[in-house]
Amino acid sequence: MRKIYQLVGLLVVLLGLNACAALSGNYEKPQVNITSFTLAPNTVGVAPRFDIGIQIINPNRSALPFRGMTYAVEIEGYRILSGATPDIPTVPAYGQADFVIQASPDLFGSARLLGDLFSNTQRQSLNYSFNARLDAGRLLPMINIEETGQLKLTP
Repeated sequence: MRKIYQLVGLLVVLLGLNACAALSGNYEKPQVNITSFTLAPNTVGVAPRFDIGIQIINPNRSALPFRGMTYAVEIEGYRILSGATPDIPTVPAYGQADFVIQASPDLFGSARLLGDLFSNTQRQSLNYSFNARLDAGRLLPMINIEETGQLKLTP
C-alpha cells in the first residue's frame, strides 16, 4: 500500500512539473496600454483622484485570471500617482480587456517635481514612466510592466 502512495505522489509531482514547464515555455508577457487619463468625477476631499483607462492584451492561448494590480506613475523620477486594485477582469485567450483604475496623487513627490520644474524653467520635455505589477495567480509569476516615454513641453 505504501508503494501505491509513493507512486501516486511521484505522479502528482511529475504532472505539476509538466504543467509548470508548459506554462513557462509558451507564456508571453501581456501588453498593457494606457487608453485615457481624466480627473475622477466624484473626487471628495483635498486630494483629487484620477481615472486611468487600462487595456490589457493577452497574446497567450489561455485566459489570464488576474487577482490584482499595483501601479505608479512617475515624472522625472518623482512618484506622482499610485494605487492598487483587486478588480481586474479576466483577459481571454488571444483577447483583451478594458477597465478603469483610480490613482491618488503623492503630494510629496508632486511637490518635489514642482520644485524641480520651477528651478529648471528651460526644460523642453519630461520623462515619464508607468509601472504596474499584475498578479495572475500562483501558477504564473508576477507580471511587471514598465511603459516609459517623454512628454513634450514645447510645440
